[in-house]
Amino acid sequence: MKYLHTMVRVTDVEKSLDFYCKKLGLTELKRHDSEQGRFTLVFLAAPGDEEAQVELTHNWDPEEYDEGRNFGHLAYRVDDIYALCQKLMDAGVTINRPPRDGHMAFVRSPDNISIELLQKGDALPPTEPWASMPSVGHW
Repeated sequence: MKYLHTMVRVTDVEKSLDFYCKKLGLTELKRHDSEQGRFTLVFLAAPGDEEAQVELTHNWDPEEYDEGRNFGHLAYRVDDIYALCQKLMDAGVTINRPPRDGHMAFVRSPDNISIELLQKGDALPPTEPWASMPSVGHW
């Protein structure tokens, strides 16, 4: 048995790619449009870790998605949690759970998918503004 991917539904492919690729840093691996099925699939992965993929599924006919609690979150190990959180914040992404401990943070995609960011190796020393930044919303 081998892990292949996790699928999340998205309402706007371009907004989602802006978040996952331009802001978070994932790479688009492949895309499939099904005219007959009326959907688009986009497969993404972290650079250098192409075997662990996220499949963005866009159904062309509008649907409302809630954030089912049966799906927890996507998690990514990052080289510098402070630098990535700053980059995301500068790009307009809300840091729902700041990396106060230098180890873990949470953000949300445009479709409210919770994304956990975990510092590679040991936690970084607590640093401002992160150490005293409050959580926002939920994750």
